[in-house]
Amino acid sequence: ITKISQKVIDYFIPLNYQIFSGNEIETDFYNFEALNFPENHPARQMHDTFYLNSNSKSEYLLRTHTSNTQIHSMLKEDMPLYMLSPGRVYRCDSDTTHLPMFTQIEGLVVDEDVTFGDLKGIIIDFLENFFNEKMEVRFRPSYFPFTEPSAEVDILSDSGKWLEILGCGVVNPVVLENCNIDSNKYSGLAFGLGVERIAMLKYGVNDIREFYKSNLDFLAQFK
Repeated sequence: ITKISQKVIDYFIPLNYQIFSGNEIETDFYNFEALNFPENHPARQMHDTFYLNSNSKSEYLLRTHTSNTQIHSMLKEDMPLYMLSPGRVYRCDSDTTHLPMFTQIEGLVVDEDVTFGDLKGIIIDFLENFFNEKMEVRFRPSYFPFTEPSAEVDILSDSGKWLEILGCGVVNPVVLENCNIDSNKYSGLAFGLGVERIAMLKYGVNDIREFYKSNLDFLAQFK
């Protein structure tokens, strides 16, 4: 997981992206409210989010994505902003493809005159660099509260199946305004990927839980 995270970061560093680490314990404002999540959104419920007491209105929670770091950064940094926010995130989920704790890397660009076309170019070039081959990539319309338009990104596998690999979109102007950024002057691009997911694709791993079982026979293959 560390090797894959570093490989992602190594692609963006020469493009002048800054790396920001954020709080794993966070408030509702930075994790949900500033990102335009409505109060009744399912992600805010107890069955999806780890709150730090039994009351779902608790002020503190374990972050469900690293987008909280982007809010902190937009409130503090000067524009334009090019950044990555890697780190652990937490959700109430556990099976062969999901963990209650996993690693995420999110990217954010806030600048003048950036478009969805720029976002597509960044993502396609990154994926071809990461997998070291030309990729068949498609962008499917999706929904995220913090981006509009939003898309899921799929790659075509060797077996001819489309595999979902990350989510992306143009930052919702509401999010920029929540961070005191003039949405008439600036626009934003955002994308996020699960490190375990792309590690599973790159190494042909079928069960995400293998990464955390301390099975030395399994781990030795990644030397």
